[in-house]
Amino acid sequence: MTRLVLGSASPGRLKVLRQAGVDPLVVASGVDEDAIVAALAPDVAPVDVVRALARAKAEQVTAMLTGKDSIVATDCLVIGCDSMLYIDGQQYGKPETVDDARQLWHAISGRTGQLQTGHSVFRLKDNRIVYSDDEISITTVYFGTPSNTDLEAYLASGESLRVAGGFTLDGLGGWFINGIEGDPSAVVGLGLPLMRMLIGRAGVSIAALWAANPVT
Repeated sequence: MTRLVLGSASPGRLKVLRQAGVDPLVVASGVDEDAIVAALAPDVAPVDVVRALARAKAEQVTAMLTGKDSIVATDCLVIGCDSMLYIDGQQYGKPETVDDARQLWHAISGRTGQLQTGHSVFRLKDNRIVYSDDEISITTVYFGTPSNTDLEAYLASGESLRVAGGFTLDGLGGWFINGIEGDPSAVVGLGLPLMRMLIGRAGVSIAALWAANPVT
């Protein structure tokens, strides 16, 4: 019975999995994202930034599980993810302040960007890593232009500070997204089609995940 472990405290990613019939064990990685990015080469490609962050999260949680010789580590899949918005040659993670989020929204309103999401999977069997892999999902996002009143109300909600690129598709920010090209679940934070592929490579079926991690 393969337990699924989500190496993220993101409510969006947990929501995607639960709506897809899987209730994972949540273990926040606690990695220092700034330190990981700072250690990368200056000319690293944007997709490799989210790949590195996703893998670091999965690696950290895997080490936490194996280090404690936990029952979970006898058979589990650990998932790590990271998302950033790429627009006009610049990447944006979570805005740190409301002012940052306001400036970001002024920059992206009426524009088109790419939401890049790194996915990393580790499989543990008998407390040993038997598989690891990672892939990138890229979804094109068409942003609308909220009025100043609507934007200020959105910023006051605090939602923009909890998500990559300062927006959501499945929350209050959905009002201001004109459309997307690609996987909507990846915009929320975890792409189900890509994750199905990675999990399949690890030798686990979605049916097996449903059976071992039911939503109650």
